Amino acid sequence: MAERTKEDDVLGFAAAHDIPVPYMQRLKDYYLALGYGNPYRWAQYTAVPFTPLEKPLWKTKVGLVVTSAPYQPDRGDQGPGAAYNASAKFYQVYTGEVADEPDVRISHLGYDRTYTTAADINTYFPLAQLKKAANQGRIGALAEHFQGTPTNRSQVTTIEQDCPEVLRRLREDGVEAAVIVAA
Repeated sequence: MAERTKEDDVLGFAAAHDIPVPYMQRLKDYYLALGYGNPYRWAQYTAVPFTPLEKPLWKTKVGLVVTSAPYQPDRGDQGPGAAYNASAKFYQVYTGEVADEPDVRISHLGYDRTYTTAADINTYFPLAQLKKAANQGRIGALAEHFQGTPTNRSQVTTIEQDCPEVLRRLREDGVEAAVIVAA
């Protein structure tokens, strides 16, 4: 392991071993190891559609879109630190009320359980922060519902089926901008 230098400390550099996890390469390798004939391909577009806000954010109604799943007590351990739990997956877009205190979990997702426990719901379901932003006037309003979208889809199914359904539901709520949290 390389020794830290005085310059490293002055510049605020991280230790040489403190590098980002190469998760994209890991996913490609994982798909190949599962026997798929080709590695996972991330969606990468030559042009990304962007629509500027029509009014300031403090006048804009904001929605929340998440990949977290509603807690299902009959589907095994789904608590913080739970092992990967495929039985907790969901297969259709769902809508939840923001007025409630939704019980959503992420045991159905593949994430690094060594360094992340999912104990802080705010990391994958920032409803409390959005409510605070609305109460402080930083956003115009928070939509009455949040949207949950499945993670078990092909890119084609996500684009052709799930995205239009989420968009339809956001528009029904009068949402003008959305925070999307893919845990």
